[in-house]
Amino acid sequence: MKLYNILLSLGCAAMLVGCSDDFLENKPQGSLSDGVMNSTEAIDLLVNSAYAGLTGFTNEQGDPWVRPTSNWSFGEVRADNAYKGGGGEGDLWDVHAMETFQVQSNNGNIDGKWFNLYSLISRCNAALRVLNAADAEAVPVKESRIAEMKVLRSHFYFELVRLFNKVPYMDENLPTNEYVNVPNDEFSRDEHLQRIADELLEAAESLPERQTEVGRINRNIALAYAAKVKLYQAYEQDPQTHAVININKTLLNEVVTLIDKVNGYSLLPDFQGLDLVANENGSESVFAIQYSMNDGSGDAGRVNWSNLLNSPGGNSPYHGDGFFLPSQDLINAYQTDANGLPVFDYQSRPDYAVVTFIDDEHQTLSNTEPTVDPRLDFVVGRPTITYKTYPNTPCQSWVRDRGVYGHNCAKRFWVSPESPDMYQGWPWGASQLNWQIIRYADLLLYKAEALIEIGGDGLEQARTLINQVRKRAMDSEYVKDFNDPTKDAANYKIGLYLASGWTQEYARQALRTEMRLEKALEGERFFDLVRWGIAKDVMTAYFNAEKDNRIYYDGAVFDAGEEYYPIPVAQYNFSLGRYTQNPGYPAF
Repeated sequence: MKLYNILLSLGCAAMLVGCSDDFLENKPQGSLSDGVMNSTEAIDLLVNSAYAGLTGFTNEQGDPWVRPTSNWSFGEVRADNAYKGGGGEGDLWDVHAMETFQVQSNNGNIDGKWFNLYSLISRCNAALRVLNAADAEAVPVKESRIAEMKVLRSHFYFELVRLFNKVPYMDENLPTNEYVNVPNDEFSRDEHLQRIADELLEAAESLPERQTEVGRINRNIALAYAAKVKLYQAYEQDPQTHAVININKTLLNEVVTLIDKVNGYSLLPDFQGLDLVANENGSESVFAIQYSMNDGSGDAGRVNWSNLLNSPGGNSPYHGDGFFLPSQDLINAYQTDANGLPVFDYQSRPDYAVVTFIDDEHQTLSNTEPTVDPRLDFVVGRPTITYKTYPNTPCQSWVRDRGVYGHNCAKRFWVSPESPDMYQGWPWGASQLNWQIIRYADLLLYKAEALIEIGGDGLEQARTLINQVRKRAMDSEYVKDFNDPTKDAANYKIGLYLASGWTQEYARQALRTEMRLEKALEGERFFDLVRWGIAKDVMTAYFNAEKDNRIYYDGAVFDAGEEYYPIPVAQYNFSLGRYTQNPGYPAF
């Protein structure tokens, strides 16, 4: 019944923070009375409350780390990129169930994610109701604020659709007492995605290309997000099996056109700059969740609580809980051939950089001769390897339960532990580093993907776009040996794709690999696999490759229908039996 309660209360007003660093200086002002909520005075408060929902916190649930906005559990641990980590299999067992494909409809993290997203949609709807009734002369930014709320609502609905497939739709015009009567199978996946894309494009018409306040939604964000939604929509799925039955080239052409309309962005010169606070709203940031530190809001500030549990643990200087660890399969995937190109059949090779345990604090690496993409050590914290700019020790014994999860931890999304940008104390490893929902590299790869599937003359342009992303990795400063900074920490080699042999099938394989290597641990991997229609094949190969390393994978099986999560039983109860379950799970 949680969803019913939050929708009746509108869930919108008690966490009144803003979308930009300036807005984040404002302290919560308390809840709004009905009279204020129906006045134009409430507009800024309601709009700011909706933006605040991007951070993952709601008043109704105070634990965003188990329903993270970063999707580390839903999109990466669920895929072949990461292990759950932490203190063993039973530590956050609901996430262990995601990792091993034992999810049932009573999984608390699944229910929490659904509930949270609808809480945030209710904030957008509350703001839209007031905005729609506002006097345009009294509120000069009315049209822009309406558009901003529609983009935010579209973001939350897009998350729901790619997580749960069958979801109910409620907008600001539906009375709250009617929510319980809305079924979750009124619209198909494709119909949901079409409506989301249409609303984003409508919003783009009322938005400026740039906003004066950092973090506020603009036209470029709406267009970029519409392109992403249409890319998903182009892969048409069978509603029962979720198999891709057609790739719509008309939609793919729209993806290309929309991305071409997004302007003013560029890749950062060094991949590692993505994890520097100084670059968080830089040239590569298209749409980001704005975080802040030491802003008077308590604890460290409005930091990324979705990653609360994930800073390196063990003997690390972060002293964290050590969840969300990169898989050996991901590490192996960074191997390259003599030309510096990815080794597509890496699973037929021995594990790269196997860790040998010496004692509780020291390990060594073997099989380090193969060449690897330098992004490996931008993304993964490996024993004996320099960790960011930390001068005291290399990464060593920074995993809590090495017997279960091995020895590798994550480097992405953390500032270096000696950095003044890191908060000292709990929450461990916190900083004001933003979370990038869409960055410019994404758009380059989305456009390349669309061009490859369209085929024909676009293949060559797709090669150029992928090479642009690879060239940035090639030109980035490589990680150096901890004991001899004149040497690289590994045998790095990355090359560019040549025109010779660049067929559609080869290009498709190259794009999908590039998407994985460039965006590893960003919360997108499982959704990519489902979009491409290859989730079952990839996860079956992954379990077979990893079960000797991770014994708990023995018996893990990807069953038909598990491309989406089950509809939570608590939400079925809220609907008084109106909701239907996704194919592949027991009916209610």
